[in-house]
Amino acid sequence: MSRYLNRELSWLDFNERVLSLAAERGLPLLERVKFASIASSNLDEFFQVRVAALKDQLAAGVEDRTPDGRTALEQLEAIGARVRAMVDRQEHLVIDELIPALTAENICIVRWDDVSPMDRERMSTYYLDRIHPVLTPLAVDPGHPFPYISSLALSIAITVADPSTAERRFVRLKIPRVFPRLVPLGDGRFVPAEELIAAHLHTLFVGMVVEEWATFRVTRNADLALEEDDADDLLEAVEVELRRRRFNRPVRLEVHRSISDEMLGLLIRELDIDPRNVTRHATLLDLTCLMQLHSLDRSDLKDRPWIPITAGRIHAAEEAERSLFDVVDDRALLLHHPYESFASSVEAFIAQAADDPAVQTIKMTLYRAGGDSPILRSLIRAAERGVQVAVLVEIKARFDEENNVQWARRLERAGVHVAYGMVGLKTHSKVVLVVRDDGDRLRRYCHIGTGNYNSRTARTYEDLGYISSDDAIGDDVVQLFNHLTGFSRSDEYRTLLVAPKSLRPQLIDLVEREMEHGAEGSIIMKCNSIADPVMIDALYRASAAGVPVDMIVRGISCIRPGVTGLSDNIRVRSILGRFLEHSRIYRFAHGADDGGPLYLIGSADLMPRNLERRVEVLVPIQHPKHRDWLDQVLEFDLSPDIVRWEQRPDDTWERMGPRDSFTPDAQEMLYRWAYERQLAQRR
Repeated sequence: MSRYLNRELSWLDFNERVLSLAAERGLPLLERVKFASIASSNLDEFFQVRVAALKDQLAAGVEDRTPDGRTALEQLEAIGARVRAMVDRQEHLVIDELIPALTAENICIVRWDDVSPMDRERMSTYYLDRIHPVLTPLAVDPGHPFPYISSLALSIAITVADPSTAERRFVRLKIPRVFPRLVPLGDGRFVPAEELIAAHLHTLFVGMVVEEWATFRVTRNADLALEEDDADDLLEAVEVELRRRRFNRPVRLEVHRSISDEMLGLLIRELDIDPRNVTRHATLLDLTCLMQLHSLDRSDLKDRPWIPITAGRIHAAEEAERSLFDVVDDRALLLHHPYESFASSVEAFIAQAADDPAVQTIKMTLYRAGGDSPILRSLIRAAERGVQVAVLVEIKARFDEENNVQWARRLERAGVHVAYGMVGLKTHSKVVLVVRDDGDRLRRYCHIGTGNYNSRTARTYEDLGYISSDDAIGDDVVQLFNHLTGFSRSDEYRTLLVAPKSLRPQLIDLVEREMEHGAEGSIIMKCNSIADPVMIDALYRASAAGVPVDMIVRGISCIRPGVTGLSDNIRVRSILGRFLEHSRIYRFAHGADDGGPLYLIGSADLMPRNLERRVEVLVPIQHPKHRDWLDQVLEFDLSPDIVRWEQRPDDTWERMGPRDSFTPDAQEMLYRWAYERQLAQRR
């Protein structure tokens, strides 16, 4: 038995857990539908990135084995079997449970054959007015080669015959995204766009016979073939690669099971795709369209909203008309989103910095900003009024490259100093530095977080943030930015733990220090993923020394817990819910210099990429009240009563907790605790 689990198969375990939420009858119906959609979106990204990378290795003849001993081919074969089983499970869940349950609530996805004559007439008018003008059928003939198929686009494959000559042609028809995938019929009924279009193919092929039609979808490699060392202008190089990426090779072909062998064979040949990478589907292709149903105004079928609270000290400052700088001067702020408002804390902090005449400099790392970003608009406003603003934009952030390039251009036009990271490394840390003239001296205010400066995801991602004016942290953050944007080789830090140079060794030192205490020691790690063999081996040694190790891992877990003689004292659980668990908390019972507990939060997961190929930052949390908050979070997450998934020694995950409901739920417990705590402080 291998000491490690496979990274890719562990990710599929995670997506199975997401999909299992769609089967949770204790969750509101439209939330279950949402999770079925998310599982599809996750799988799309998995093929674009992870499966594509394995295929690249195979094509290049790379025979290296993973820590669990598998070649690229062995991984692809195992992935194929697992994905087919997952898709079958998802489709049975959608067809046999979710759609009937939706129908019972008067939300219906109907076939065109089941639409009444009156509705057909109305929908035909809609088709002619809103859909027909934007359709572009592309026929394949000697003068027209097989068309380019864009990644993740839904298409209809059509065979058309000329009745006068018996000549047959293949036609590809892309379904544009300018109209809804599920077209509303009214009264909670929807017809899939492909069925509406298929019912009117005669309007596109006048005088011809439509012999066959079937939907299909292609997934392409989403990697950027970027040679940073050879790029004179990294921004331009990324823009060029973004244009090229559209034409990357296919890694998956999804087809409806109604497709004929002849038509499927043509697609396989023209796309030059391995038949093993073809999946047949019994229901709608691209179930991400189910998210459209989640947007319906049916509050009775959704989670009850949890309104973010404004942190107590911020609320008091607002009432007293004090700035956030005054609040942080009194004591650092620990923030927990989305339980606590991102808008009234992080966004307000940067907005106040942008407008404060005493602020001289603002620096920031930017990984994923989102579309209309209040934070970046504040930075632009600051630059335009003469503040020195510097932003390190990570333009290689997967699937956000184009958005980040656009923001980089806008920031540069506004006079912001824009840098693009370090060659060979991604800057994944979440750090803001504000330098402010207090009259007697310059004071540094630093925000260090676990999540992106993205206002949209801050409403659904669980993350921590820390705002401090501590001089030691300020010194380290100043040095970090000089290292990232300048030409400084100095990368020694007094307070912060920074990857890639020192983070892993420092974490291992902390693990080994805990080993000195044996069963009296304690290690608790809350993170998104653990896959680094060096860290896993260190935790195995801690377990052998008797140290209890509790891990709360949302996604990938390559460690084997509970194996006799290897990991007897290691326990791993996963928590899923309405919020995506995204924060990282590392607690060592004897890690502090005084022998007491050490708490760390920040951007780093325990993956080789985070520890070796990314700039990551962890910050220690010192104040007793902040530590109490983190202890409460961990207490809820480690409760023996909550709904959670526990990892078993045999590489399986078991859902634990009440079977007939989704309570108690750690996220709900934390929200109620935080809400009641704030109410009590305001009385």
